[in-house]
Amino acid sequence: MLDIDFIRSQFPAFRQDVLQGQAFFENAGGSYTCQPVINRLTRFYTQRKVQPYAPYEASRLGGEEMDEARAGLARLMGVAENEVSFGPSTTQNTYVLAQAFRKFLEPGEAIVVTNQDHEANSGPWRRLAEDGVEVREWQVDPETGSLNPDDLTGLLDEKVRLVCFPHCSNVVGEINPVVEITALAHMAGAFVCVDGVSYAPHGLPNVGALGPDIYLFSAYKTYGPHQGIMVIRKDLGDALPNQGHHFNGAYLEKRFTPAGPDHAQVAACAGMVDYFDGLAAHHGTDMQGVARAMRAAETALLQPLLDKLNGRNDLRVLGPKDAARRAPTVALDLRRPAAPVAAALAPHGIMAGGGDFYAGRPLSALGVKPEHGVLRLSFVHYTSEAEMTQLMTALDAVL
Repeated sequence: MLDIDFIRSQFPAFRQDVLQGQAFFENAGGSYTCQPVINRLTRFYTQRKVQPYAPYEASRLGGEEMDEARAGLARLMGVAENEVSFGPSTTQNTYVLAQAFRKFLEPGEAIVVTNQDHEANSGPWRRLAEDGVEVREWQVDPETGSLNPDDLTGLLDEKVRLVCFPHCSNVVGEINPVVEITALAHMAGAFVCVDGVSYAPHGLPNVGALGPDIYLFSAYKTYGPHQGIMVIRKDLGDALPNQGHHFNGAYLEKRFTPAGPDHAQVAACAGMVDYFDGLAAHHGTDMQGVARAMRAAETALLQPLLDKLNGRNDLRVLGPKDAARRAPTVALDLRRPAAPVAAALAPHGIMAGGGDFYAGRPLSALGVKPEHGVLRLSFVHYTSEAEMTQLMTALDAVL
């Protein structure tokens, strides 16, 4: 069991007067920032905001803290330190990777993308068609929004070099079987890129155990600063053309960062590791135990919400009805514009959003009118039972 009081004590947002009475249900767009991240960011800007890796003290300490962030995240995700890279956002990181593959792939070779993805892990890859790369679409079931691995098998052949898919969709919410899908792609000789943006906040994954060649997620959705974090396994990273400065080409952790990194925010990412390590120590477990406990807490809160919403006949819940199969990101097709409903929830202290959330492809595939969008309700492990009650009461009043 998670100690919810201890967890919420790690987030200054819950102690701010302006946020009292407000229940945050747009965590899929960005989570609250934990205190260890804020502490490190403040310290860097006030004590170490100099060019890092020089011999003087402030510079040495700044560089060491940046290295600490990479080493800590690598440890939590089960990968080598130099396989972790930072960038300004996951969208930017994906774009840079796509440019590397643009030079790596030959005309006539193929990649697989899905129509379950947020645009960030779909659009950049689809643009490779401009250079003669064949783009094959792995399509969701139009009723459930699910990706069936059997359908992927029919798309794989010797021409496919890369398979891109989400760990879970930011509107469907279903957790995809990464290990199974990765194995299918690898058996066909293809590399694998997983967009973990919508999954990582619910239990930072052991990427080494999952097996993909690329794994991307956003620190600002995982209780940290506004950075994109990407794992690129060494064999693939060394094979792809360098996208950074020519003198950084020999350093795997720098090959896919064209511009200089944000030193302060990279260093602050070490605070994410501090937070997860603190949770493990407080609960007497390890990182995998923390991830399991986070998922269990979220599932226990999510199932009553799903049951309540699926019992209504004036809306459709996208994705699985079983909380164990999905992340706590719930998109509702109201069959009318969603943005005004989100606005109507605000006076009830519910912070939520309405729109397409850059997920136009999966919404269209599921028959949701793009101009209507969906009402999205998303939460994480720091959400309380009282906030869930507040949400359901507000939904009754507004819907």
